[in-house]
Amino acid sequence: MINRENRNDYLYATRENSYEQLNLSSNLSIQERIKSIGLDKITFYLDQFFRIPGTNIRFGLDPIIGFFFPMAGDTVTTLMSIYIVLRSIQFGLPKIVIGRMMFNVALDYLVGSISIFGDLFDFGFKANSKNLKLLERFAKPDARANWTDWLWMFMLIGLLVSAIAFWLWFIFWLFQSVNNSLYG
Repeated sequence: MINRENRNDYLYATRENSYEQLNLSSNLSIQERIKSIGLDKITFYLDQFFRIPGTNIRFGLDPIIGFFFPMAGDTVTTLMSIYIVLRSIQFGLPKIVIGRMMFNVALDYLVGSISIFGDLFDFGFKANSKNLKLLERFAKPDARANWTDWLWMFMLIGLLVSAIAFWLWFIFWLFQSVNNSLYG
């Protein structure tokens, strides 16, 4: 018979075991750990969800969302891509790999936000698939992120936000200049 104290100990132990499993247990392979936190599913939906019939050409929701919602859609898919990179830090990736992943995300956003051309670019570039391959290649089985990894990541996110702000300012300035030259 389980009394109240034993029951609480049991629940605590069960909760701790589930936290260990969620905390990327080192008993799992890299692919199993990636799958357990859903990075492979997010990548699949963003980059490979649809297939053109009769071909092996695949594309995901990233170019479609960017096409129908030009700046907002690209921003939303970029935030999902940043989530993938943030979760990848837990695998002990070298800082240069994290930088490469953020470069992929930034390039996907900056070029992908250009009308029509950017959507075609999104069909072929697939930044999330590239980042997942980098994660699988460089992840360490028992690695943990330290504070410098997180600092590096947030510095890169700051650079990306600065680039986006500059891009938006440039578009606004260009629009205003054209408007002033046409209507004086």
